[in-house]
Amino acid sequence: MGLRSGGVSEDFRKQLLGYGLTTAQILYRMPDHPSLLQTYVWQNYDMFPKFPALKDFLAFWQEKLDGPLHSVTVAHSKLIKPAELRAVDGVFRLH
Repeated sequence: MGLRSGGVSEDFRKQLLGYGLTTAQILYRMPDHPSLLQTYVWQNYDMFPKFPALKDFLAFWQEKLDGPLHSVTVAHSKLIKPAELRAVDGVFRLH
């Protein structure tokens, strides 16, 4: 999380550009024991719905790593979004 010259982190800048936090649970087969599944959790800022960073990571995995992919489950959340406002009916008094 390096700061840019203006004092704003790269992560915050990405969020302002529309990136959201993406988490992927990756199940893959153990190279020496293909009947066993292992879990790997990947997390990065990415763009919904195309997920270019995740796709790049999975392409790297398939090209360079030995454990074949079994499945990938993805969760995504925009961290900067419009405020949620709701009307409250009532008055609270503090003494």
